[in-house]
Amino acid sequence: MLPEISLRSGFTTGTCAAAATKAAIFAWLGGKPDVVEVLSPQGRVIQVPVASCQSTNRGGRAVVVKDAGDDPDITNGATVVADIEIIESPDLILRAGAGVGTVTKPGLSVPVGEPAINPGPRQMIALAAKQVLPPGKGAIITISVPGGEKLAQKTLNPVLGIVGGLSIIGTTGIVEPMSEEAFKKSLRPQISVVKALGYESVVFVPGKIGHDIAVRCGLPEASIVQTSNFIGYMLESAVAYGMKEVLILGHPGKVVKLAAGIFHTHNRVADARMETIAAYLAADGAPQQAIRCILDCATTEAAIDVINDYQLHGVYPVLAGRASIRAQRYVFGELKVGVVMVTLQGEILGHDANAREIGAKLGWNLA
Repeated sequence: MLPEISLRSGFTTGTCAAAATKAAIFAWLGGKPDVVEVLSPQGRVIQVPVASCQSTNRGGRAVVVKDAGDDPDITNGATVVADIEIIESPDLILRAGAGVGTVTKPGLSVPVGEPAINPGPRQMIALAAKQVLPPGKGAIITISVPGGEKLAQKTLNPVLGIVGGLSIIGTTGIVEPMSEEAFKKSLRPQISVVKALGYESVVFVPGKIGHDIAVRCGLPEASIVQTSNFIGYMLESAVAYGMKEVLILGHPGKVVKLAAGIFHTHNRVADARMETIAAYLAADGAPQQAIRCILDCATTEAAIDVINDYQLHGVYPVLAGRASIRAQRYVFGELKVGVVMVTLQGEILGHDANAREIGAKLGWNLA
């Protein structure tokens, strides 16, 4: 038997930014830490090495080097810098320095004009600063990533309208490394558990957000399986485990791809979201201006806004139905598949007849 290989975890850019912020304030206070502790949004304590820190005329500066562990992350080894200017009010003002992008298009989790620093990292940075700032003091916090503009060209940032550099991201603060094949195999046993609990219908969601929405909607938690981007693989796995039905619940950003016959939903594999939405809207007689607006959207959140503006909500059940047909075709009819499209807030946008039937068996009335 081959020995089990242990992969090393690392830090997100959000963790690096929070740690650099805390170290910079420590430097202003006269300290020079080699390591600082920051809290993830889930309350996990993360110890982060500090490459350097020093006081400045108005505050402090600190540098943290991104360590992605054994994950193949393009930002591994990047330098994350926090420059802190202390102010005489308790406010925290976040700015994008060199190599950190700025949001220029709507539909992202950060408003237009703001630094491309996602909500999780913002929470971590604010908490790290408040832990060490004296009462009544605040700070202007500028996060920089030297060379970040060049690195960003290897990401979707230019397409999403994030200009000037990288996004500072991370929902848990930790990068958990795993090969794609190992990750797929780690997802598969979830179906075995659902089957063992006596279910013949299983609920597929892409990730944690979808899981939480499914639970809030009243679907039994024991029937819910996370698929990540590997929906096709998980459909095949459901057949292998003898499941009879699958209810796919997800954001249009994933589900629309299924309607186009795309079953590995990572953006680097294939992406025809806007083209698919536009095609089905056009087939239903939508105005040309609405079609042009959809094709100009960078995100499905922005596309949802266009659909709302033009009152074209009938496209959602059509897309859901088409996704169901393509999914059933993918497994040669060995599963009945229903699809529900939801917003990130859990609002149901549309579903098909199979979804109503499968949902009813699971105790959720979609009618």
